[in-house]
Amino acid sequence: YHKRFFPYYTFNVLAGVDSEGKGAVFQYDAIGSYERTGYTTSGSGSSLVMSILDCQLAKGNQTMATEKPNKQEVVELAQDVLSSVGERDIYTGDAAEIFIIDAGGVTKANFELKKD
Repeated sequence: YHKRFFPYYTFNVLAGVDSEGKGAVFQYDAIGSYERTGYTTSGSGSSLVMSILDCQLAKGNQTMATEKPNKQEVVELAQDVLSSVGERDIYTGDAAEIFIIDAGGVTKANFELKKD
């Protein structure tokens, strides 16, 4: 009750599969506004991660046509990005969890980051 005028500010990411069987990613801000996006990130290293994802997934400024990455390539990209941000952002922890969501269900992958 004592937090009613000063709520906790959280920035959430919700992902899943929509009714058409396509991946759905939503980003929420602290007051509950949301947006459906192709990918997003949240947290202290967000600005570092988002710039890499924009380059590798959106390919907005690249002139060569490329194929969409497969599931394994996306998991490898996520591991690489999280390992990279762990080297630059002091608030990123020592391990990461990736949840792989597809029509078959959810699979969780854990891996260690820096240990310093």
